[in-house]
Amino acid sequence: MSAVVDLFVRIAGQDPVIQGLVGGIVIASLNLLGASLVLVWRDPSERALDGALGFAAGVMLAAAFTSLIIPGIEQYSGGNPIPTLAGVALGALFLDRADGLVPHAHYLLTGNRRPDEADPSTSLPLDSERLAPVVLFILAITLHNMPEGLAVGVGFGSGDVETAIPLMLAIGVQNIPEGLAVSVAAINAGLDRRFYAVFAGIRSGVVEIPLAVLGALAVSVVEPLLPYAMGFAAGAMLFVISDEIIPETHTHGYERVATLGLMAGVIGMLYLDISLG
Repeated sequence: MSAVVDLFVRIAGQDPVIQGLVGGIVIASLNLLGASLVLVWRDPSERALDGALGFAAGVMLAAAFTSLIIPGIEQYSGGNPIPTLAGVALGALFLDRADGLVPHAHYLLTGNRRPDEADPSTSLPLDSERLAPVVLFILAITLHNMPEGLAVGVGFGSGDVETAIPLMLAIGVQNIPEGLAVSVAAINAGLDRRFYAVFAGIRSGVVEIPLAVLGALAVSVVEPLLPYAMGFAAGAMLFVISDEIIPETHTHGYERVATLGLMAGVIGMLYLDISLG
């Protein structure tokens, strides 16, 4: 682990905010890599995508606990669970309320609506028929990626690089199948393959990098906020896993593959956390 930490510190320096910036660039770059895979893997099957997204969900699920909730309670709250758990509740509530204002990404791409989803014709202060679908899509994906960038920034803002690096790697790894899946969905909806692969990488950078910097800056300046911020990031990630990723992988008839992928992701992240930390 020390070699990995030393390499990262040589690249990013000792400033937690700069480390958050570098972490944001890493996860955004891996999102771009995933989105660009569609240029070479032109027609991935639903089975493969569901398994990959299940793996991503498992990685995020384990990371939410090992890199955010548990350190927030044990290291930054003196064993008091209340601040971190309050942050978990606030993160989930924020995503729930924001999700009610912006249509889910898969509705914007496929036209299939869940009963609890936002209606773009009534929930947005704009005429949806005149609003380009790609604008709505940007809003939905921005909402989805907010917790990831924030979590990386909070991790580095805590000053514990040995915990933050596994979290950064976990989110970066899960960004690869996520970026690929979103690109495939957009192409199936009629968007240009090459244009969207580039566009997906750009929007990930626009969203995740500033939020990583913001998260690192906030907790490094106002240290008492750290357990609340770590809980908030974890709660938002758990909400995305339960509300978006897992249901989406259980709609194509490959539930078992997605579940096995999730278990593999949990095991892989736990091994990564222990071996690095």
